[in-house]
Amino acid sequence: MSILIVDTEKCKKDGICAAVCPLGIIDWAKGENPKGSPKAEELCILCGHCVAVCPHGALSHREMPSDACTPVQKNLAITSEQADQFLTSRRSIRVYKDENIPREDINNLIKIASYAPSGHNMQPAQWIVRDDRSELTRLSGMVIDWLRELVKAEHPLVAMLHLDRVVNKWEAGADTILRGAPVLIQVHAHKENRTAPQGCTIAMAYLELAATAHGLGACWAGFFNMAPLFYPPIVKELGLPKDHQVFGSMMLGKPVFKYQRIPLRKEPMITWA
Repeated sequence: MSILIVDTEKCKKDGICAAVCPLGIIDWAKGENPKGSPKAEELCILCGHCVAVCPHGALSHREMPSDACTPVQKNLAITSEQADQFLTSRRSIRVYKDENIPREDINNLIKIASYAPSGHNMQPAQWIVRDDRSELTRLSGMVIDWLRELVKAEHPLVAMLHLDRVVNKWEAGADTILRGAPVLIQVHAHKENRTAPQGCTIAMAYLELAATAHGLGACWAGFFNMAPLFYPPIVKELGLPKDHQVFGSMMLGKPVFKYQRIPLRKEPMITWA
């Protein structure tokens, strides 16, 4: 049985599915119905392009029936002006309300993030969500322990990132690690997966943008990104699967303030080659 199922009554024999297939595993000739190539089963990466692009709903994948895929609602398409403002007005949020975030809402954000592109559609991202305040405080304290060691050793990062100020503010009672965020989300993948760094980073960026659209605030938790790379004690505490690495950490919560203007940025440096 072919991995592609074509409804011959609906199919217009236009070859659109063959044109968009990244692996070129759909055979089509003008005036004929498309069909899987001899190596389609072996090479297919299950990206769903062929199913998603057919305007007639004529093609299904054995693992992805057309009627199981949500139709794109044209009335929900945003304008270029709306997209421009949404992207340029996004802010990294560092002041959060003292409110918990329902796990259902977090789960929904991660589902959206799962649609981020990844090399060869490998979808390497796996997720750890922490929303226990006492546990977040304990782990943040471990990060501070690591920073204290760097300060004591006069590591170059101390001057670059003003780590002495971070430690001093923590000791004065300020949360300089997670900024009081009620949720920490970490994305991880097998460290030998070559698509993981880019795939996980893009997935986390999707999550951050989705959070903004859903009225939540997010910010990359830089110290939680670095600590697992250089501080073995916290690697053990994070409970990652064997041979996995953290590729991104993000704070999440409800923002206290709303931003009213779009700040200036440097002019992009562009070389037309």
